[in-house]
Amino acid sequence: MSDVPAIETHHLAREFKKGPRAVDGIDLSVAPGEVYGFLGPNGAGKSTTVHMLTTLLPPTSGTATVAGYDVVKEGTQVRAAIGAALQEAALDPFLTGRDHMRLQTALHGLARAERARRGGELLDRVGLTQAADRKVGGYSGGMKRRLDLALALVHGPRILFLDEPTTGLDPQSRSALWNEVARLATDDGVTVFLTTQYLEEADVLANRIGIIDRGRIVAQGTPESLKAEIGRPSVEVIPADHEELGRMKQVMARFGEAVGASPKGAGVRLSGGDAQLADVVRALDAEAIRVEHLQLHAPTLDDVFLAKTGRHLEGAADEANAVPEPSEPVAA
Repeated sequence: MSDVPAIETHHLAREFKKGPRAVDGIDLSVAPGEVYGFLGPNGAGKSTTVHMLTTLLPPTSGTATVAGYDVVKEGTQVRAAIGAALQEAALDPFLTGRDHMRLQTALHGLARAERARRGGELLDRVGLTQAADRKVGGYSGGMKRRLDLALALVHGPRILFLDEPTTGLDPQSRSALWNEVARLATDDGVTVFLTTQYLEEADVLANRIGIIDRGRIVAQGTPESLKAEIGRPSVEVIPADHEELGRMKQVMARFGEAVGASPKGAGVRLSGGDAQLADVVRALDAEAIRVEHLQLHAPTLDDVFLAKTGRHLEGAADEANAVPEPSEPVAA
């Protein structure tokens, strides 16, 4: 593996005329073969960062290199080394999936004999072989996302940019795309720069995470290290008799600071970690307080985001309340 970072920025910034400073001097370094999750709410600067790194938007100040090339001075070399599946897929509803692959392989200069083989291979990889000869206008959202991913991989890029690739997808489609992204990194050594507002997505896929808020990176590290930073678990308890709630809160206060819980119960962040759970149970039993429900909550990336920014990430609510899109149509 090369010692040269796949992606590196120094004080990278983008300010729009009569608008906000969308990206406010960020520093990051992504190693070759790494999946880097860029996590943040809508409007935080994720897409603007991706547009600069893919040469679609010039920085106002600072520097960025991708695949060792300067995004301003060596844009042609950067574009040759990367693939990108951005939020708005540039798909023609009147062309089939196979038509799109033929066009993309031709644009990238693949030999005529190679185009059909490469297109078929990628359509099979993303599970679209049966739908390859149907017009894209009839594809579901998940199928369009997978086709866009296949198009981004035509020329075998070393670095892949995915800008919120699973927004609005049903759980099955999201899982299929996750599997392909993980395989690309593990089997093919592709560096993946993944922007997302979904906590689970970042937790499952990313080797490291950068959290961006209001144009600034507020935290970076592995999912495990970020959770460990803020990270004592909490316990939530609901008494069998609501009249005992006040007394139960007094008992639980011995074990840590109060945290949010159900109105029917009480929660504390355990000062001694999850090993204290047995002590909590014994203390409640000693006070003859019967328990209806007890749950241990491990730290999450939403806890990290809350600790770093003072608010929850929108994607946390989206994940909890997700309504699946209709199932993908069956290929004829």
